Parts: sequence; structure tokens; C-alpha cells
Amino acid sequence: GADLIDIGGESTRPGAAEVPLDAEIARTAPVIAAIRAGSAIPISIDTRKAVVAEAALGAGAGLVNDVAAMLFDPAMAPLVAAQNLPVCLMHHLGTPATMQDNPRYDDVVLDVYDWLAARIAAAEAAGIPRDRIIVDPGIGFGKTLQHNVSLLRRLALYHGLGCPVLVGASRKRFIGTLSGAEPAGERLPGSLAVALHAAGQGVQILRVHDTVETRQALSL
Repeated sequence: GADLIDIGGESTRPGAAEVPLDAEIARTAPVIAAIRAGSAIPISIDTRKAVVAEAALGAGAGLVNDVAAMLFDPAMAPLVAAQNLPVCLMHHLGTPATMQDNPRYDDVVLDVYDWLAARIAAAEAAGIPRDRIIVDPGIGFGKTLQHNVSLLRRLALYHGLGCPVLVGASRKRFIGTLSGAEPAGERLPGSLAVALHAAGQGVQILRVHDTVETRQALSL
């Protein structure tokens, strides 16, 4: 039921350590090539690193999903611009290893909006047209429970950035906290609720684990 498959070789969950380049490439490029050999479905590469993205593009990926919004690797923006690719820019604080260490905002909704607007401007300055940019408010990436809830309540605001909006909240810890479902595998009902809420706010792209169930919920 997916319209797009997102392939990543480095965990970006809170506390995760960085993966060496060769290991990240070995985890992603062969998988992408195998999928591409049997399917025409669009594939995105979930990486912060230009070398990993380049290998994935050579294997058949067509979109870069950068949780660091092209701030981690200075070579990422030139690569995306040169290849004329779509890119997803996600809001974050710090690195996965540190992002949940007491995150603070003056107003999380507006601060994330302004940060994404600045990253769009930087992407355009690097030669990436706005019609190839997707934005992601980064649920769970340097956010407390209340920050996540505040962002979800006002997702529609981010349409003002003039780019498609992606939300990736599936199975995340805040769903377990609010619902009492501690194991990630038990968070499907909450994940569906958040997906339907996001769709109701006009979000164009949902990054999910449970594609069949989410597709059925959206179709209804």
C-alpha cells in the first residue's frame, strides 16, 4: 500500500550513535538495487551523508530524506542540486545522540516554522528549487511530549512554507506515553489516530511502518 519506500542504514532514534560510511552504504545501496530490480516504486534514501546518498542514487533511489536538513554534511546540498532531486528537510536539535537532552523553545510551533523557512532559503540558494523541497517538522527529534502535541495540533500552519509537508510519527515514544502502550509494536492504533489527524490537517506525506493498515484507514 505504500506510494514510496524509505530506506535507511543508520538509526536516528534518541541516543543512537553514528554509523560508519562504509557500513551505512552496505546496508542501503544493495537493498535499493534489489528493490529497483523488481519494482518501479519510488525509493528515498534516509541519510545525512552525501556519499551514502550518492551510492543510493546510483542504485536507484530518487529522493533524499535528510533528517539533518543538509546541515550535517556540507556536500549534501550540492549533490541534491546537481542531481536535480527532491529532498526532505527535517527539523531537529543537535544529533540523535544528544537531541533529547532538555530541548527548549520559545514557541515550538513558530520556532520550527522559522527554522524550516531558513533551511528552504538555504536550499534555494544552493540551487534546489522550492518545488523539489519537502518539509518535516521532526516529531520526536529534539522535542518533549508537549512539543510533539503542540506541533501536531498546528500542522496546518506549515503549509504556509509553500512545500509539501511530511509527518513521521508512526510508533514513536510519545504515542506509547499517551496511550500506555510501551512496546513499539503495540502502538498501531495510536499511530493510525495520528496519521488520520495529520491527513485532516492537509499533510501530504505520511511516513509509517504499518502501510496496509494506514492505507485502509486513509481510504475510509
